[in-house]
Amino acid sequence: MMADGIAPTESVLLAWAEETRSHFPEPFQSLAAEVLLSVTDWPDDEMLDDMEIENAYDLTGVYEGVALTERSVDQPESPSRITLFRRPILDEWAARGDVALRDLVAHVTVHEFAHHFGWSDADIARIDRWWE
Repeated sequence: MMADGIAPTESVLLAWAEETRSHFPEPFQSLAAEVLLSVTDWPDDEMLDDMEIENAYDLTGVYEGVALTERSVDQPESPSRITLFRRPILDEWAARGDVALRDLVAHVTVHEFAHHFGWSDADIARIDRWWE
């Protein structure tokens, strides 16, 4: 994955994210199956502006869609999407120095899927003290 000092590609990070999803217990695994999952190097400027984020390094992943807890049965929803951002993830990993890159990718993946399941950042923070 990082042979010869080369950072993993988008496809490697995507494979790790997909592996993380495949290990979700039921009913979460079934509920997560509909979400499109992708990895790209950077968030685009429009996304950063919409989210009022000044530094692209501050966004490691994003959930785009309507959370399961907010969906209406009488109005179909377009597919939800989770995008992980490779360069900010690599930067966080290098800055931390205390976690395996694959574990960081798994953490970001789980965090974004938590939004799909209807959890807020505050809900996630109560159960996942990642920064400690």
